[in-house]
Amino acid sequence: MVGKRQQAAPAASKYVGAIDCDLHPAVPGMGVLMPYLDDYWREMTSVRALDRLNLSLTSYPQNAPLSCRPDWTLDQGRKPGSSLEAMQAHVLDPCQTQYGILNCLYGAQVFHSEDMAAAFCRATNDWIRDEWLNRDPRLRASITIATHNTELAVAEIERRADDFRFMQVMMLVSGEVTLGRRQLWPIYRLAERLGLPIGIHAGSAYRYAPTAAGWSSYYVEDYIAQSCAFESQLQSMISEGVFAKFPNLKVVAIESGLTWLSGFIWRADKTWKGVRAEVPWVTRAPSEIIRNHVRFTVQPIDAPDEREAILRLTDHMKSDELFLFSTDYPHWQFDGDAALPDGLPDALFRKILNENALATYPRLTKAGHALEVVQ
Repeated sequence: MVGKRQQAAPAASKYVGAIDCDLHPAVPGMGVLMPYLDDYWREMTSVRALDRLNLSLTSYPQNAPLSCRPDWTLDQGRKPGSSLEAMQAHVLDPCQTQYGILNCLYGAQVFHSEDMAAAFCRATNDWIRDEWLNRDPRLRASITIATHNTELAVAEIERRADDFRFMQVMMLVSGEVTLGRRQLWPIYRLAERLGLPIGIHAGSAYRYAPTAAGWSSYYVEDYIAQSCAFESQLQSMISEGVFAKFPNLKVVAIESGLTWLSGFIWRADKTWKGVRAEVPWVTRAPSEIIRNHVRFTVQPIDAPDEREAILRLTDHMKSDELFLFSTDYPHWQFDGDAALPDGLPDALFRKILNENALATYPRLTKAGHALEVVQ
């Protein structure tokens, strides 16, 4: 039965020692969060019948093929990703993962009520701590916040900051405002001070149409448009001066795809050279800023030749430090164990598998046991 923890030691994996930077635990239902809500919100959950709602983000519809790989489905109608034992059996044990970072995508982030969103983000983070982090020492997590109230978001980051198993702050790529806006800067200021990267994950709060041309009709349109949102948000953060103001801030683009990056940096650099007087605080080319501050999880690798795409981007960006290993569990981005293409140079393979994450997430070496770079 799917979900039973493997007892025997797995055969050696080519990914042994990997740091998986994108694993998705699913909240199985409202009931698991109830113990983490205060009396008022437990009552409101019942009065408003919130406990009858699914609250899975519609960016990842449960029955869409991409939302779960066929051999990672769970029995008895359980949500994909809702079982720790299944995650262990499907990816953590077979890959012999050193550490995995949990990014919980849930409706807590998108409630229109700021107070309700904050309450459910608190509950989600506490549930992740108790039911995932406390049960497997390999696991780390992102702090789930709702960004439409900066003060409440900062309070939640501060509340979780003393637990070094929380590695980064997670925001959705599409919310209410572009991510460079100064109203969000208190989040970045605190994240920089605490050594927490900002993880920007694919997905939307659907406050506005997910495309610049309006609302789409089909899921495929929404899914493909995510890369455009990442371009817009990175350009916003560069142009508004986020990286000039917070020079030690790191951003991780999670599940963004990769192939758009070459064209984007060429356009961004070219245009910046012509209109740089408009943004005098941007003193470096956008490509240099991205090279120094932004990292990308490798799944999905949206190219017909995945090896060639990674090598070409490494050459275009003049850096082998950009990419972080990820399986995107349980989303269906690859079959078998092909989370990385074969044939990458050994040094680059080690960088992606392990070393780049160590450089990106300073808390990895502070949470429990010190990590060793895979040799």
